[in-house]
Amino acid sequence: MTKNIIIVLSAVVLCAGAYFLYTRYARPAETSHEAAQAVAKSDEFYYTCPMHPSVRSDKPGACPVCGMTLVKKTLTHEPRDEETSGIPSVHLSQSQRVVANVATQFVMKKRLRKEITAAGKIDYAEPSFRHISMRFPGRIEKIYLSYTGQHVGKGDPVAELYSPEAISAQQEYLLAKESYEQVSASPDLISNGAHELYVQSRQKLLLWGFTEGQIIRLDSTGSTSEKVTIYSPVSGIVLKKNIEPQKYVNAGDDLYDVADLSTVWMYADVYEKDLQFLATGESIRMWADAYPGEVFSGKVSFVDPVVDPQTRTARVRAEFPNPGLRLRPGMFVKAEIEIPVLQSLAVPKTAILSTGRRDIVWIEVANNTFEPREITVGTSTESYTQVLSGLEEGESVVITGGYLLESESQLLHPATAATPHDSGGSHD
Repeated sequence: MTKNIIIVLSAVVLCAGAYFLYTRYARPAETSHEAAQAVAKSDEFYYTCPMHPSVRSDKPGACPVCGMTLVKKTLTHEPRDEETSGIPSVHLSQSQRVVANVATQFVMKKRLRKEITAAGKIDYAEPSFRHISMRFPGRIEKIYLSYTGQHVGKGDPVAELYSPEAISAQQEYLLAKESYEQVSASPDLISNGAHELYVQSRQKLLLWGFTEGQIIRLDSTGSTSEKVTIYSPVSGIVLKKNIEPQKYVNAGDDLYDVADLSTVWMYADVYEKDLQFLATGESIRMWADAYPGEVFSGKVSFVDPVVDPQTRTARVRAEFPNPGLRLRPGMFVKAEIEIPVLQSLAVPKTAILSTGRRDIVWIEVANNTFEPREITVGTSTESYTQVLSGLEEGESVVITGGYLLESESQLLHPATAATPHDSGGSHD
């Protein structure tokens, strides 16, 4: 009996101990598990600053750096590491996207037009530039063009001079003419020699600048002229006057520099990156401050094959008609060359982040989830840039807010950031 009582009491003690252990340890453990679940649930979101993603808080408030209101961010909406597979993607909540001003646009084909603008300067056309120069020595007795800028027509007198050499040439011509006339009826051996001398003396006068009218007058009078008149061989504007009365000049000395300004040249310096689009024959437009709102049209006539090592530009020459001589040498103008580019994929220039080594755009691959993409760019217009490779038509590209996505990417994925800060800047 006593033995049975002892056994019963032992069983009661064991049961009481088991109950004590359960209430002391098992129940608190269950409570701890529930508390952990509650904590995990509360950690599914946090508050951060859109401008400073490194700032995190478990409750709403203001950013201690810039004072901006903190926004709520849900952790469960962020891509997991196994989902990203090393790609530096960035996920934003809708409120973060609005605050960061992230906007997208579909990639599409566009027909771009490249516009090359440059400052230019008007100059005379070199083929129309002439020197009125002396072909024999003499002393200037009179000048007909007395100032720079004066207009002269072809065949107009420009100067009179006394020249013993010119007088001798006239005398030689008259003697040769008289001799030929005397022996013209003689046998061919004699008459042919006299005729040759006559032709040579006449040709000498022509080469020295004597006109047909002067030679006819010399034939009719039969006497030499002490003063020889020099006539202009071209029409144009006097750009430079090199003589004065009573000045002695030698053969080859310039009397006047004259240029025909009915056609002018315009020189402009174009950067080397744009030279690939230029070719002779391209249409070019020009504006001058002297004629507000008026457009002058011309053609590219020459592209310099050498680039200036200091300015990294090449000189482009264009030819413009100049009725009324309104375009004056030395006048500054603004030139524009518009070149069509074949239809191709293009994105707004604000979408491209340039690192100096490569060009990056951000693509929205899922709702509010963005990934960087390296692209190869072509020509750029005022608003768009041609994309040669890296994008497909219809993809959604970020056109504003790319810099904030880059910053977020570097914070979340520092080892695979799209655009390292030490490599370049951003267009955004």
